[in-house]
Amino acid sequence: MRALLPIAALLLAACSSGEAPAAPLTAEQSAALAPKDPRLAQLYAGSCKGCHTVKAAQAPLTGDRTIWNSRWAQGEAALLAAAIQGKKGMPAGGQCFECTPGDLTALIRFMAGREP
Repeated sequence: MRALLPIAALLLAACSSGEAPAAPLTAEQSAALAPKDPRLAQLYAGSCKGCHTVKAAQAPLTGDRTIWNSRWAQGEAALLAAAIQGKKGMPAGGQCFECTPGDLTALIRFMAGREP
C-alpha cells in the first residue's frame, strides 16, 4: 500500500499541471493546421506541409505532440540543425530556399505544437 503513495502523488501532480496529455492526431487533423502568420503559412504550405501531414512520408505530423515531444526534448538548436542539414528523408532546409534560420525555427515551433 505504501508503494502506491508515490505513484498516486505523481498522478495527482500530472493532473493538476493544467496541461492535458497529448493525443495523437490523424493526418486529416494535421493537414487542417496552418501557422497564424501569413508569411509562415505560405512557407509551410510550399515546403513543409507536403510531408508533415502525410503519415507515409514518415515525417513527424504537424501538431502531433505525441510524436514531437521526444524530438522537442532534444532542444530547439538540435531541431534547427537537423532542419538546416536535412535528416533521413528530409532534404537540407526542407527545400525551403526562402527560409531563414528564424523562419525554420518558427516553422519547427509550429509543427511541434509550440507556436505561441
